[in-house]
Amino acid sequence: MYPESDLLPISALQHLAFCERQCALIHIEQVWTENQFTAEGRALHKRTHSQHAETRGGVHTERGMPVRSLELGLAGMTDVVEFDENGVPFPVEYKRGRPKKGKMDEIQLCAEAICLEEMLGKAIPEGALFYGKIKRRKTIRFDEELRALTRAGALRLRELLSSGTTPPPVYGAKCKRCSLIENCLPKIFSRDKKVGLYVSRMLEKPIGEDTEATE
Repeated sequence: MYPESDLLPISALQHLAFCERQCALIHIEQVWTENQFTAEGRALHKRTHSQHAETRGGVHTERGMPVRSLELGLAGMTDVVEFDENGVPFPVEYKRGRPKKGKMDEIQLCAEAICLEEMLGKAIPEGALFYGKIKRRKTIRFDEELRALTRAGALRLRELLSSGTTPPPVYGAKCKRCSLIENCLPKIFSRDKKVGLYVSRMLEKPIGEDTEATE
């Protein structure tokens, strides 16, 4: 159990699940760059949080609800939590785009659910991710596999931030979606790393080995 003063942001867990280097750039080096996608996402969250609580058809909806888990060592704010007639919470996280290939959104939502379970003492079997591009919810089951991924992510997040070290880049397709690509420069640093390894290996070889004669 972690003290209240030592809780890390749930948003950092989502960054970690997307890319450890991105997480370190934001939360260790304090680097942040806005692009169209992050601006649209921020506006969507702001609109969602600004709406008032309401009750319809036996479902009570809270928005912008602060949550925390001393077990995970995480704290944050939910977008929407719907409470049924029995008071069972159903967290809903809003995303501007479409469903992603990775588990970063599911892990963030699961962390919010674990926080709510700890705070309210109620089991939460599922929640939902709402994607703005398709204007549809995707129901997420909080099974043991997802809960294990979330707990492991929380431990890795604390380990990474405690180290104070930013991991090297690993260039991939997801880099194109990252607002920090100009700060990270994954192509350049990845290429320089390969060149450095090549030079190191060549220097270790005896002169004339694996080289072509030039005349």
